[in-house]
Amino acid sequence: MESRMNNPGDFGRRITHHRAKLAFTLEEVAGRADMSPGYVQYLEDHLGTPDRDTVARLAKALETTPEDLLGGGHDRPPGRGAAAEQPELERLEPGECLRLIEPGGIGRVAFNGSHGPTVLPVNYTVHDGAIVFRTQHGGPMDQDLRTGVKGVEIKIGFEVDRIDEARREGWSVLVQGPAHHVGDDEAPIGADVTPWAGGDRHLYIRVVPHQITGRRIHGL
Repeated sequence: MESRMNNPGDFGRRITHHRAKLAFTLEEVAGRADMSPGYVQYLEDHLGTPDRDTVARLAKALETTPEDLLGGGHDRPPGRGAAAEQPELERLEPGECLRLIEPGGIGRVAFNGSHGPTVLPVNYTVHDGAIVFRTQHGGPMDQDLRTGVKGVEIKIGFEVDRIDEARREGWSVLVQGPAHHVGDDEAPIGADVTPWAGGDRHLYIRVVPHQITGRRIHGL
C-alpha cells in the first residue's frame, strides 16, 4: 500500500505512542490484533509500513484509526468526523477534572492580550494543585499577564482537552485563576515541565485554580 507517513519510522513510533498511552503490553496489543508479540515488536522497531489489513487490525487494537496510525491527519484539526449517533454530554465535577489534567501535557492559556483575545498552547504540569508552565521573560505571556500593581494578578483561563477520533468522544477542562509570576527570590517550585517550543523559557507561571469546570462527550 502507499505510505502516507511524514518520515521513515513514524509508523513504528505511532504504534509505540498509542500502546504507551493505553498502557498496553506488547502481548495485549498482539492479542487484540490477532498477531504475534514478536511481529508487533518488529513493526515498532523497524522502518516501513505493513499491508492495509495489518494497519486496520493494529488501529482497532490501539483504539484509533488507520489514518491516525499512518499520520495521514497530522496537519489537520481534530474532530473532523461526524458526531456519534446518540452523543451524551456529561458535566464533570472539579475532582474529576483535576484527575484528568493531573498527568500534565499540553494546555491552552487564554487571556486578553495587547492585541486582543489571545489563546496560546503551552506544556504544563500540575504541582501542589496548581497549573505550572514556562514562558519567556519579556514575551507576550510575561508582559500581558502583569497588571503593573504589586499583589494584583490577572485572572486567566487554562484549557485542556482530549479527543478520541475513533469513538467520537472526548473531554475538556477549563481552569480559571490568577496567573502568578514565580520570582527568582521564591523557593523552587519543584515542577518538572519542558516546553516543546524550546528557546529561553525560564519564567515560571503558576495558576492556582479558583474555578474548575469540565465536560465529557460520550458516544453511544
